[in-house]
Amino acid sequence: MSKAAEIDIASVSKIYGSTTAVQSISLKIPAGSYCCLLGPSGCGKTSTLRMIAGHETISSGDIRLGNIVVTDLPPARRGTAMMFQSYALFPHLDLIDNVAFSLKMKGVDKDQRRAKALDMLRLMQLEAYASRRPAQLSGGQQQRVALARALITDPEALLLDEPLSALDPFLKIRMRAELKKLQTSLGITFVHVTHSQEEAMALADLIVVMNEGRIEQAAHPRTVFERPATPFVARFMGDHNVISGRVMENQAGRLLIGVPAGGEFLADAGPETPRDTADIAIRTDHVRIGQPAEPGLGFVGSVTNIEYRGSSVKLSANGAGIADFTVILSDTDYFANPVKVGEAIPLAWERADAIVLGSPKHH
Repeated sequence: MSKAAEIDIASVSKIYGSTTAVQSISLKIPAGSYCCLLGPSGCGKTSTLRMIAGHETISSGDIRLGNIVVTDLPPARRGTAMMFQSYALFPHLDLIDNVAFSLKMKGVDKDQRRAKALDMLRLMQLEAYASRRPAQLSGGQQQRVALARALITDPEALLLDEPLSALDPFLKIRMRAELKKLQTSLGITFVHVTHSQEEAMALADLIVVMNEGRIEQAAHPRTVFERPATPFVARFMGDHNVISGRVMENQAGRLLIGVPAGGEFLADAGPETPRDTADIAIRTDHVRIGQPAEPGLGFVGSVTNIEYRGSSVKLSANGAGIADFTVILSDTDYFANPVKVGEAIPLAWERADAIVLGSPKHH
C-alpha cells in the first residue's frame, strides 16, 4: 500500500450562488488517522469531503495532501479515492471488472488488473463471488465491493460519504468494525462523513463537528464527549444538558447563572469568563434523582417522558425554567426507585459536573 497523507485544509470556503456552504474552515487531518466529519444535514460536511476529493471546486483557500497543493488537480491525480453513499457499482459488470475499472481507465493490461482486483476481493473476503454481478449480492457485500474498487488505486486517503447509511442496524455495527479494522491494517488516512454521533465516536480518532458551514470543535472523541467546546456541540452530541442564562454573580470565575423565569445555577468558568450570558453543560449520566440538591446544583422537575433502553433508562423533565432536561440512569438505579410521568422529582448533580461552555468562535 502507499503511504498515508496528512490533509491540510487552509481557509477553505465553498459558495453556491448566494449560499455559503462552507465558511473559511481550517483543519489539519494527521496522516494515518480516522477522521469523521460530523453534523446535521446541510452543515457543509459533504461539500468539504467533495472538495478534498476534487468533485467540487474550491471557492477560496487551499487543500494540501502531504506537501502537494491539490486545489486545482483533477480527482484522479490527487491520491485520494472516494466511496459514494450509493456505492455506484456497474450492474452489467462482474465484481472483478467492477473493482478493476479505474485500472482499466489508466490503461493497465487485462491480466494485471484482474489479478490485482482478485487480490482486493480476497482482502474483502469476496473472492468466491468474483464472477457475480452486484445485483446478486447483499447490501453489505455490495459495500465491500465499493470499498475494494476505491482501494485498488492505492490511495493515500480514502474518502467515505455516509458509507453505512443504507445498511440495517446490525449490519451497520458489523461494517463499522470492518472499516476500523481495514483502516488500521492499511494505515491510510480515512475521512468519513456521518450524521450519527454514535458512528463517529465508535470509529474516529478525530471528530470534526460542523454546523452551518463552520467547525465548532475538532478533537479526539473523548474530548468532544467530556469537554464539548460550544453549546451546539453539547446539544448535538446529546450527552449533555445545556442551561443558558444570565450571569448574576461572578466571583473569580465561580458563576451564578439565572434562567429566565426560573432557577439559579452554579458553575465554574474556564479561562475565558463569560460577560453577561453563559451556557452550562451537565452530563446526562451524571444527574441523580430523588435526592434534594445543594443550592445551585439541581432543581425539582416534572417527569415528561420515560424511555427504557435496556441497560439504561432515559428520563426527560421540565422545571426551573428548563424544558427537556435529560437524565440517563442505569437500569438498576431506575428500577430500585422507579418514577412515573407527571411526578415531581428532585434532580441533582455535583459541582464538578457543571461546566461553562465556550462561546462559538464565529459569533
